Amino acid sequence: DIWVDDGGVSRRHARVTCRSDGRYFVEDLGSTNGTFVAAQRVQVCEIRPGDRIQIGPHVALRFQITDDAEEELQRRLYESSTRDALTRLYNRKYFTERLTAEVAYSRRHRVKLAVIILDLDDFKATNDTYGHLAGDMVLRLVSAQMQRLIRVEDLLARYGGEEFVILARTTGKTEAVRLAERIREAIRELEIPVAAGRSIRCTLSIGVAALPDIPEGGPNDLIALADARLYRAKGDGKDRVCAEGGA
Repeated sequence: DIWVDDGGVSRRHARVTCRSDGRYFVEDLGSTNGTFVAAQRVQVCEIRPGDRIQIGPHVALRFQITDDAEEELQRRLYESSTRDALTRLYNRKYFTERLTAEVAYSRRHRVKLAVIILDLDDFKATNDTYGHLAGDMVLRLVSAQMQRLIRVEDLLARYGGEEFVILARTTGKTEAVRLAERIREAIRELEIPVAAGRSIRCTLSIGVAALPDIPEGGPNDLIALADARLYRAKGDGKDRVCAEGGA
């Protein structure tokens, strides 16, 4: 299965099948906005390598049969465009695209959605004291620990520098705050080796926002509110979760 993050694509939009004679066909699965081959809307249509398939109004795919080496190359290119090189988390660009799609879907289907922004406290002091290699180690280990604590359907990304963001699908504010507190406590207890025989512990300041907090707002408003609450957590003493206030 392939998940396409676009508001014009149905939950089960189309499928490609290979028949016993080796020919490939694309079949529309009763989608709202249709499946197109060569600009023609189709129900079932044979496709050949190089054919372009349009899924809904905005998404175009190219059908191609490749060998294992080509597939691996394409996979690596995709990974490099969506992942942060240091932490291997999703990058900000990918998160922003997913957030836009998820907000649209949640509004349309009245599904819960929350955003959690997390920032390492006093990270500059860690870099200044132990060096940037130690700082990189902190970012990698904190990222790995957070990844273990979220659900498969949630999305964790590096938002910039020492700042991270979680897109919590089908999650209201109460559940998002609980998740944020679990992560905060787990990172606080995490021992990170930074030099021979020496280790440090880090803390997080966290801001949480859910869709009901912005009744008329869009994805930018949701992330801005979570960010404002993150800075309120910083101002209130750090190492805490803030899910109220901010504008």
